[in-house]
Amino acid sequence: MSVVKEFNDYRSLMNEKILAEDNKVLKRFFNLDTNAYQDGALSSTTKELLGLVASMVLRCDDCIRYHLGKCYEQGVTREQIYEVYAIANLVGGSICIPHTRRAVEYWEALENESNPS
Repeated sequence: MSVVKEFNDYRSLMNEKILAEDNKVLKRFFNLDTNAYQDGALSSTTKELLGLVASMVLRCDDCIRYHLGKCYEQGVTREQIYEVYAIANLVGGSICIPHTRRAVEYWEALENESNPS
């Protein structure tokens, strides 16, 4: 199973379990998160790029993978992603380097899944 499919399947399964508990606060938080990334004064793509930088600086690999997937779906280019990596490392410092390595690996998996050789 590909790393992308494994991540997405696990995320979907666990989100279903969380939301099935019918906890109003958790449901509202999930809804807030979904709505925050919709087009507004900033495009959805810009918001995903911002989410990616924040996730890298906060060192959340799950969040990094999520935002990379969204960026890939929205047509963000490799060059744009590498500029995001640069900003995240500039803001977050060298502690972001291991997360950048994993982000590069995941981005390549996204590319390979769409364009198998």
